[in-house]
Amino acid sequence: MIAAFRILAGVALFRLKKMEMANMFAAAAIMFALRLSWLDMGIRFGFGILLNLLAYLTNDYYDVDQDLSSPNKDHAKARYLKDHMGAALGAQIGLAIFLAVIAWAWSPGLLVALTAGAGICWIYSYKLKRLPYVDVIAMISWGVAMPLVGFPLDATLGWILVGQLALFSACFESIQVIRDHDEDVTSGVKTTAVRLGVPATKIMLRGFMVLSAAYATLLINRWIGLALLASLAIPLKKETADVFWNKQRVIMGTVWLAMIGWIFWYGSSNGWLAEIDADSVIAAMKWIR
Repeated sequence: MIAAFRILAGVALFRLKKMEMANMFAAAAIMFALRLSWLDMGIRFGFGILLNLLAYLTNDYYDVDQDLSSPNKDHAKARYLKDHMGAALGAQIGLAIFLAVIAWAWSPGLLVALTAGAGICWIYSYKLKRLPYVDVIAMISWGVAMPLVGFPLDATLGWILVGQLALFSACFESIQVIRDHDEDVTSGVKTTAVRLGVPATKIMLRGFMVLSAAYATLLINRWIGLALLASLAIPLKKETADVFWNKQRVIMGTVWLAMIGWIFWYGSSNGWLAEIDADSVIAAMKWIR
């Protein structure tokens, strides 16, 4: 039991130092934009934190040997995990059961987030992250699954915002496979960047950036979304991918907060396609009937 808690604490501290778990702040922003109750937000946020711990522990569990050989990883953490694999597996099972109980008791919709988020992370860590092209698709799917903790599943605006997060995930996964290219080549891991090459993966990344800006402009806010085009002006070199990663976080994070502020204030989107809110969709469905 002590080993399991120590492993979970190590996973949490390492991910916080790496400024990961960004999906939780995105989920919290959705809760805020949709004006959920404080109690609902608190339970959903806590659920999301634990779901992230489960996902990252699963990833570390399968990557422990690679982490031990990587110069960029915490070897002490990886060694402890390697020496206590049984405790790590038990922590995963225990967390999954605990989260399932919370979801059943509070909101069955959280079971969707648990099943999709934990399931995608498990299969990604076990197999998909080593398959070119599929690795990026898997992370787009994970970008949808994890923020599902942030809203009731019948909230139309919640789904629209999650679509934006999916495109952000595509951008960041593309940056990550470029950043890890040399290490993956050394480890024999065939990611998208290894298979396509870094130049072609950069083109794919730029495509995701354009698509992300177009989506935001059409479906969320016709003016704020255009600010995402600023991300295209930043040069990307494999050697400075970490710097590029952080700059994109600033741009996309700022634009994301601006879109959240708009929806919180006005209660609807303002994309070029239409202003969309739950009431208008329901009214349109009634009219069609």
